[in-house]
Amino acid sequence: MSERGPALRRLLIAGGVALLGLGVALALMIGVTGQAEASKKALKKPHQVPTFQLDASWPKALPNNWVFGGADSVATDKRGHVWVLSRPAGVPAAELAAGKLPAPPVLELDRDGTFIRGWGGPQWVQPWFQTASPLPDYPIGTPAEHGIYVDGDGNVWLSGSGHIVLKFSPAGKLLLQIGEFNKTGGSNDTKLLGNPTDTAVDTKNNEVYVADGYLNRRVIVFDSETGAYKRHWGAYGNVPSDAQPPELYLPGEPLPQQFFIVHGIQLSHDGLLYVSDRQRDRIQVFRKDGTFVREVVVDGDAPAGGGITVTGQFTNPAVSGAGFGSVTRTAFSGDSAQRYLYAASLRGTMFILRRKDLKVVGSFAAPGLHHIATDPDGNIFISDGRAPQRWALTPPPGKKG
Repeated sequence: MSERGPALRRLLIAGGVALLGLGVALALMIGVTGQAEASKKALKKPHQVPTFQLDASWPKALPNNWVFGGADSVATDKRGHVWVLSRPAGVPAAELAAGKLPAPPVLELDRDGTFIRGWGGPQWVQPWFQTASPLPDYPIGTPAEHGIYVDGDGNVWLSGSGHIVLKFSPAGKLLLQIGEFNKTGGSNDTKLLGNPTDTAVDTKNNEVYVADGYLNRRVIVFDSETGAYKRHWGAYGNVPSDAQPPELYLPGEPLPQQFFIVHGIQLSHDGLLYVSDRQRDRIQVFRKDGTFVREVVVDGDAPAGGGITVTGQFTNPAVSGAGFGSVTRTAFSGDSAQRYLYAASLRGTMFILRRKDLKVVGSFAAPGLHHIATDPDGNIFISDGRAPQRWALTPPPGKKG
């Protein structure tokens, strides 16, 4: 009996541990099931409009005494890293005199806003973008760098003055050039561009959509691997025309039939293309083939019309007193259905639209708003003219619907 005692105790202990483990497993299963049921119930509830708060701790200071020269555009990749297109020429003279140095044009930051790497500029690769020469109906001195986008493969697409779009690897290796440097041919040329402002890439179908909008009045599509021309269209899906000066936009009047300053272009998960026609205070929505779906006017009383010369005079007397319009770029909420569309107005308001009907359901004030982007968690990043900003989604997102 005494010899069997230790063995019996070991058996009882082992059985107790097994029962305890089974109890824990059952509790975990019940907990997981409860969470799943709660998630299902939550998805059936009306969706609340997202709210945001400025993250003053983001980004972190750049190394090497670098400063942003002007954050012209922002993009995010699938890891949640943020890519910033900065204008080195925009660093104020006083900061240069104080020993500050312009950061490289292309900067990659991690989720916390810490610098990872930077590259770009005319010393990095030729051709590079350059400050625009005089353009019809648009200001002299348009900045060299303008738009940045990161595709599903991690490649970095840049647009700006010089009539070209450039595709780079994440490390800055030039992979493709679309268009010819400093050559343009109008809104129906199938090879030459007119100072493109933004890009969006359909990685699955190897197509890049270009907002060809600081000189031309169109969307144009190329093969994203070869640069071969695919198709193009203007406002409402019609053939674009450069024959007449830009029509004056007047609130309450019929909307112009041509684009003027196609400033942003974004592609949703469900295959819709959102085009920001800035000087027209509107967003036009298309299918990938150029079929027009709908449009919405955002911040419709924002002055919009012609451009300004370097002396401050409007180039088109018919639109004297007009300004730079409203919608600069859009971005999508972080849920898989992308229920909300964020539209940045140049006047300093972020509008929140319900994407299914393009109804404005909310807004908040934010400075600059030249370009915006969202990360996988649904946070909004903006280029406010000097340094990028992070507007955190509050409260933090739960299970994405």
